[in-house]
Amino acid sequence: MSEKDNRYRRLIERSKDVTRNFNISVSRAKEYQIRTLKRILNKAKDTQFGQQYYFDTILDSGSVYSSFRNMVPAGDYLNMLPWWEKARAGEEDVTWPGKIEHFALSSGTSDGASKYIPVSPDMVKAIRRASMRQVLAIARTDMPKDHMTKHWLMIGGSTSLNYNGTYYAGDLSGITTSKIPPLFQRLSKPDPEIKASDNWQEKIERITAEAPNWDVSMVAGVPAWIQLLFQNIIDRYSLSNIHDIWPHLEVYIHGGVSIKPYKAGINALLGKPIKYFETYLASEGFIAFQNRQDNEGGMRMLLRNGIFYEFVRFDEENFDDHYRLKPDAHAVPMWEAEEGVEYALLLSTCSGAWRYLIGDTIKFTNLKKREIIITGRTKHFLSLVGEHLSVDNMTDAVKSLAESLHENFEEFTVFGTLDNTVFGHQWYIGTHNTELIGKEYTSQLDGFLRDLNDDYAVERDHALKHMKATFIPIDWFNEWMRVNDKEGSQHKFPRVMKGETLENWQSFLEGKGIAKRNPA
Repeated sequence: MSEKDNRYRRLIERSKDVTRNFNISVSRAKEYQIRTLKRILNKAKDTQFGQQYYFDTILDSGSVYSSFRNMVPAGDYLNMLPWWEKARAGEEDVTWPGKIEHFALSSGTSDGASKYIPVSPDMVKAIRRASMRQVLAIARTDMPKDHMTKHWLMIGGSTSLNYNGTYYAGDLSGITTSKIPPLFQRLSKPDPEIKASDNWQEKIERITAEAPNWDVSMVAGVPAWIQLLFQNIIDRYSLSNIHDIWPHLEVYIHGGVSIKPYKAGINALLGKPIKYFETYLASEGFIAFQNRQDNEGGMRMLLRNGIFYEFVRFDEENFDDHYRLKPDAHAVPMWEAEEGVEYALLLSTCSGAWRYLIGDTIKFTNLKKREIIITGRTKHFLSLVGEHLSVDNMTDAVKSLAESLHENFEEFTVFGTLDNTVFGHQWYIGTHNTELIGKEYTSQLDGFLRDLNDDYAVERDHALKHMKATFIPIDWFNEWMRVNDKEGSQHKFPRVMKGETLENWQSFLEGKGIAKRNPA
């Protein structure tokens, strides 16, 4: 064994002692979050933003959090945009000290416009630190320690960044890849040239060609592309399953979208069970990761990693009919949050985001351990008449329908309809089974949704009269993404269609022979 391999092994063997530090007691969680808030306020107090909102005064107050909540407005990307545009123009000390030289492009699933999220050197360090913690948490499982020193395959966005003379912009993975500790660069696959490609079809083909040369033990990436890669490799080399070529594959780190619709399809491509670990890495920061296998779906929040969290109940008191944050919305800190409540997430970060509505909704599954699940997006709830249908509800219902039919439905979308003053929902579900195309399973899906959501059940008996589920070829979802230049890890198919995106989708379907519906 080489000296480098010995260094990997010694690091992994020390992981049990190191990760004990991650088990923060409940009594200290508040202390860590307040300390984080004070640290980022103090560092940003002399910025333009810090001076306008009196960070010095907040820090000198008797209750830092209460003062912070009262004096700094909460808002979404549009609230931060004027500040971040100044930073993009090259101004220093705008919302975070110094000049921001990197911006992560984050395009929402329902809007076409890209968002430019600042990524400071402090945030890069925080993301790197959290990534190492997740690896060490995985090392605590019963995964053979020598497997941890084999290849790690990440299917991410292009590592090639665009430079306009003032700043670099691109996928977050492109910003952080160069910061991988040298100790682990030798384990990381694919090679830098392939990582830099922004052509996803070409990237999959090149990884497939290189696959026999690697001994992969861990993979990471969004489920749709991991499934496509596995299938491509199996077909290319006439394998029974992916373990025929990568016998030591033990772990899949996933994120970006729910694994539920994809898990059965991925499992079908395996030769033996693997461990699934969910991660919550957004362009705004590394928020949480799953750190134990007996907790499927729950992720531990990172409390001292450059992010201060606030939570806003996702209800009519805090959000308007278009799911926009109301000016008088009430936020609570982590130590005042409740288990099982749907919250929209606010972040204040070491990249200069302040009380920023990230757009995700979460629930605490275990408040004592600060473990959460992502339930959807603030703009991706569907509530025409008060049915309050979340993406989490939708995903679970489609999963139940798939199980009842012994099928895999990895992609779906839904939008509201209005016909002669009658509201309804139109679903499109992608399938590989051509025999399902054109068949009706609306009542079954409706039944699962009723069981999952009481508000939906009530409104289906009153104001929400129409509901239709249409099966279409799964390839249509991929084709629509491709023709709209939305392939890749930064883009997810929108679960709820609205506005111009819906108009685009319906025009695409019209070209396939499916008549348009009247949107609500």
